[in-house]
Amino acid sequence: MKNKIILGPQKGPQERFLATAADICIYGGAAGGGKTYGLLLEPLRHMNNPNFNAVIFRREYTQITAPGGLWDSARKVYSYVQGAYPLKTPKLHWSFKKGATVNFAHLNNDDDCESWQGSQITMIGFDELTHFTEYQFFYMLSRNRTDSGVTPYVRATCNPDADSWSATFISWWIDQKTGYPIPERSGKIRWMVRVNEAIHWTDTRQEAVEVAVENGIGREQAETMPKSVTFIASTLQDNKILMKNDPSYLANLQALPLVDRERLLYGNWKIKAAAGLMFKRTQVNMVEKIPDDVILWCRGWDLAATSEDEDGNPAYTAGVLLGKRKNGRYIFADVINKRLAASDVRKLVLMTAQSDRATYGRVCQRLPQDPGQAGKEQAQSYLKMLSGFIVKIMPESGDKVTRAEPLSAMWQGTETMDVGFVDVLIADWNGMFFNQYESFPQSDFKDMVDAGANAFNTIESGNTYSAPPADSLSKDSYWRK
Repeated sequence: MKNKIILGPQKGPQERFLATAADICIYGGAAGGGKTYGLLLEPLRHMNNPNFNAVIFRREYTQITAPGGLWDSARKVYSYVQGAYPLKTPKLHWSFKKGATVNFAHLNNDDDCESWQGSQITMIGFDELTHFTEYQFFYMLSRNRTDSGVTPYVRATCNPDADSWSATFISWWIDQKTGYPIPERSGKIRWMVRVNEAIHWTDTRQEAVEVAVENGIGREQAETMPKSVTFIASTLQDNKILMKNDPSYLANLQALPLVDRERLLYGNWKIKAAAGLMFKRTQVNMVEKIPDDVILWCRGWDLAATSEDEDGNPAYTAGVLLGKRKNGRYIFADVINKRLAASDVRKLVLMTAQSDRATYGRVCQRLPQDPGQAGKEQAQSYLKMLSGFIVKIMPESGDKVTRAEPLSAMWQGTETMDVGFVDVLIADWNGMFFNQYESFPQSDFKDMVDAGANAFNTIESGNTYSAPPADSLSKDSYWRK
């Protein structure tokens, strides 16, 4: 006889998530708390109800179908249920023996909600609620209805995001001074009514009805409007199975930059990128000369196309030379930051590329590509001008903070380190360099940070040539190809 597989929640927050009677329950607030597993377990309580259906949403379709994504996670759970089978048409879904279904779909834009007009969904799930807009959430809440005999309900998971509408939505459960969940409020139920897009909170259902009436809603309709809501906090420490199966996951979270570490390891809902949090000069190691074990060089550029920025301030062109050492550390070796007219920017880039090659050998020049046809033409022009050099010209994706986060992680090191994995050469540019990095992202100018982040991301993406063996060829012969 085969061993039986028992599907169920872990004791603690995951168990409370599956046990709550709230109409809307938001679960999580840190990485590794078993959120997605709990969300997938939830529909199984109704799998023998032929009229039950659930839809679990992700913002992007690839977040469902990518290896290790929601669809893979569902297979690891539902394949143990006798009589359950997956189907990919008309939408990705699992069907159970008695006819219940769990569907998987994405809501990329607010307009995508229109395709759900007329739908009746017993259980609506949002995997990572902070990725969805407030409009998407409340529109789909209007589709939360059923004739299955099950009271319709919503379940959502999340990681902290101070700028998300959901941070305001669950603010009662969060200490607004520290940003951490209030333990004694976790799982407590409150009531809400939403009138003219404004949310009103009360302690009881009847109080919520009265609030609706006071705001001009007829009593009969007001009686149908209140929704019970709760937030249940969890962290990695609550997921004993993951901690046992992958002990390194904790170390991975501890190695994140401060802002991400506070969010994903400790569940901090208030912290966000601010001056002094991403880059501190006291976290780097100062060196008097360039080490002899640098294996990759890249100079990242942030180009000023005009002599003034859009606010009329003098615009800067920044070029930051970063090297990766054999021991895994990084060295800031040279920084250029100049106010230049557009015609002089090209001269500076060419002269610097020539100087870098003469001084350091193989150096990748990483330039950003602006969007549109003008950006393509500028990129082609630079490629022709820098013929014979290693040049990478790529469009930039994401905001400046997002692009700087990988470099910030190396700069800060792990939680237990006094200094991170970054060295800085002692030079006359140090003052302006540290001033801008420490004030990022609040500073008016972010040129040097963006250039440094571009250099780091280019090195780590593999978009540079590997350095050849030291004894293979002379430095100058690398450039005769």
